[in-house]
Amino acid sequence: MTKKNNTILFLIGGTIFNIIITVLCFFLFLFIYGRFLYPVLPEGSLEWFLPANFVASIVASFLIYRQIMKVLMKKIDMDKYFDPLFTRRHRPPKK
Repeated sequence: MTKKNNTILFLIGGTIFNIIITVLCFFLFLFIYGRFLYPVLPEGSLEWFLPANFVASIVASFLIYRQIMKVLMKKIDMDKYFDPLFTRRHRPPKK
């Protein structure tokens, strides 16, 4: 496999993994709300909890993904297996 193929597969796999983490966080927070917070909070709290749950799930998945990437980057030499996503354009020589 080429570096470009590795990069594309890594991006696709990372995206799918991040979506799965987001969904798991969403249901985990929903479970915590239903089990522990619903009896304590006032009526109608679900109306503000669902959007807050969605945002919290995205933030939590970002933080989890970032920590996993830090560990992965320590173990794997990224330059050896992956191409950079953005390359600098060649600048004309200065006169």
